Amino acid sequence: MKSFGIVGGLGPMATAYLLELIVDMTDAKTDQEHLDVIVFNRPSVPDRTAYILDPTKPSPVPPMVDMARKLEALGVCAIGTPCVTAHSFHDALQSSVHVPFINMVQETAAYLKNAGCRKAGIMATTGTVHTGLFQKALSAAGVLYALPDDAMQAHVMSLIYDCVKAGKPADMDKFRAVSAALRSAGCDAIILGCTELSIIKRDNDIGSGYLDALEVLARAAVLTCGKQLKPAYNSLLK
Repeated sequence: MKSFGIVGGLGPMATAYLLELIVDMTDAKTDQEHLDVIVFNRPSVPDRTAYILDPTKPSPVPPMVDMARKLEALGVCAIGTPCVTAHSFHDALQSSVHVPFINMVQETAAYLKNAGCRKAGIMATTGTVHTGLFQKALSAAGVLYALPDDAMQAHVMSLIYDCVKAGKPADMDKFRAVSAALRSAGCDAIILGCTELSIIKRDNDIGSGYLDALEVLARAAVLTCGKQLKPAYNSLLK
């Protein structure tokens, strides 16, 4: 029986939601037909954006590598993490283990390309934007992109840190303002490129034209580990 490993706690709610998505996406009729998943939930991992913006702060890489290696030792066939910003360190994480460490950013860009997206708006942490993770992946896939301006990026960070990470309801006025700005820039899809934004999508009616990177990761986990996907999840961009 293949199992999937989650380098979790980044953040805790996103980790729980990733497991929920994997269960929900798997086309299973009994408990035994579901995917075995091993979750290493370590919210004490230092903040990824803080380290990217100021490398003198504690690095999140050593504890993430430690989790990945322990998951590999437990026999997982693939690993993922429900933190987009942590993909800044993907090369270090992948080189630390011998099983695939699914790259959620590249999987998202590939999905948009296959879906025929022409230009994608990027909603992500300032750390993710700073490293150019989605910009590079989208450019490599031949998809144009747009970023929020400084004021709208401040809204995105408030949604992530002041709302979801703080356990408070999302400020949907801010969410809609950022979305409208990206649509005005010609985007035919908007990437929810932070897993806290995935929680906003889960808990609110945000409308159509969004691609949730966490859903992309869950879908990849199910398929990589050899399970069948429910037909309802053949399309994630609705």
